[in-house]
Amino acid sequence: MITKIPFGRTGHDSTRTLFGAAAFWAVTQAEADRVLDVLLQYGVNHIDTAASYGDAELRIGPWMAQHRDQFFLATKTENRTYQGAKDELHRSLERLRTDHVDLWQMHILVEPDEWQTAMGPGGALEAFIEAREQGLTRFLGVTGHGVNVAAMHLQSLARFDFDSVLLPYNPTMMQNPQYAADFATLLDTCQQRNVAVQTIKALSRGPWGEKPRQNTTWYEPFTEQADIDLAVHWVLSQPGVFLNTVGDVTLLPKVLDAAARFTGNQTQAELAAALAQTEMSPLFT
Repeated sequence: MITKIPFGRTGHDSTRTLFGAAAFWAVTQAEADRVLDVLLQYGVNHIDTAASYGDAELRIGPWMAQHRDQFFLATKTENRTYQGAKDELHRSLERLRTDHVDLWQMHILVEPDEWQTAMGPGGALEAFIEAREQGLTRFLGVTGHGVNVAAMHLQSLARFDFDSVLLPYNPTMMQNPQYAADFATLLDTCQQRNVAVQTIKALSRGPWGEKPRQNTTWYEPFTEQADIDLAVHWVLSQPGVFLNTVGDVTLLPKVLDAAARFTGNQTQAELAAALAQTEMSPLFT
């Protein structure tokens, strides 16, 4: 089983690995249902999906009739206006077959002009606050990719008291001095305010480039169990953060197996040194 810790101030103890439902972009319901069995086997109790993840919400919906109370359920919207975000939340609730989600997130909020729209008059933030007041979501968060995401999350937290953030975290990202500094400041801010920190791209070896794509992830992932162990344990060696699982159902059992065996016996520096032998390259520059 995978260790559970408090998910920020929500009152929910989530497994340190959250199921990243981007893996359900284009799978059948039968394939999705086999994943449910794996999640339950490892005790995973937190699902992170998005309206933009293809068929993911549709695949999770049938689980909710029997298992809604077993999962902290999160989804996301990329709509930046009040009406657009509101409409998409209602569509997500229909697809997920539930009357509320536990966490609703502004997805990939990293561009300054989109940020101004979302946070300004008639913006998505108004729909987020309204949805919480109406009980359609319990908590609110913000997510993003890229090298400026940590800085943008700090800006978002200065604007509104979000309950969670989500952003990339792996050794190559932290070799970028500015990103490392911004991430450290963000992590400290979140710890002070009891904001949950979710991380993505743990398994990134680097961009696919000209290589033939062997997996459904949009980056080249680690695929060998030993490498996955190092990548997963590197993230989990940072106290308090959560790891969103990889966007490929075939790699999911390996990630969960690695998380279940995490002991904390190796330092993050030791794990990074071992990973450096695998020829990683930055996913974002």
